[in-house]
Amino acid sequence: MNRSIILAIVVLISSFSLQAQGFKVKAKGSQTFDFEDKAGKNQITFFSTTPLEDINGTVNAISGNVSFDIANFAKTVKGKIVVKVASMNTGIELRNSHLKGANWLNEKKFPEIIFELKYVENAKQTADNKIEFKAKGNFTLHGVTKEITSDVEAVYLDENEQTQKRSPGDLLGLRTKFKVSLSDYDVDNAVVGKKVADTIEVTVNIVGANK
Repeated sequence: MNRSIILAIVVLISSFSLQAQGFKVKAKGSQTFDFEDKAGKNQITFFSTTPLEDINGTVNAISGNVSFDIANFAKTVKGKIVVKVASMNTGIELRNSHLKGANWLNEKKFPEIIFELKYVENAKQTADNKIEFKAKGNFTLHGVTKEITSDVEAVYLDENEQTQKRSPGDLLGLRTKFKVSLSDYDVDNAVVGKKVADTIEVTVNIVGANK
């Protein structure tokens, strides 16, 4: 067989394998995971460092869902994660007030921060229940939407006695880190006495359930 034909077949097979990559777990078919956590166990943290001080904050009012076909994750996954600005906490009430105020994030006018997935690429199955990938999607902050890319790890946990302590149903854990430049979203970080850096590091570690 012609070498170029063989090469083309190998490329097609490799491409199909990547697109069809999925979890090897007990569940089958399409699954939807809800990330609303009334107990507040899900958290997103943010970090800013400046010559004056380091600021560590958390957000725990998180909702949204992620859905996909078990056997074909990369091609079928869809999702949207929403956090409430009102739940942001830096540990100091006055600073929280500035953070959510009209001159900064303006929580009353823009109450939510949203990430909506557009597609994933470079999916790599690192274990039967674990897939790593690059997520591309629209990130909306302060009324401004920009496309961002982040490296994400997704872990699928079949329901068992341990997972039931967290929530009934199978669980999906998502981990990622990315950076946000406040100036890209028309946030004037100087209004807090120049104590907040323009670049904020965001860490996400959340778990959703399919029941």
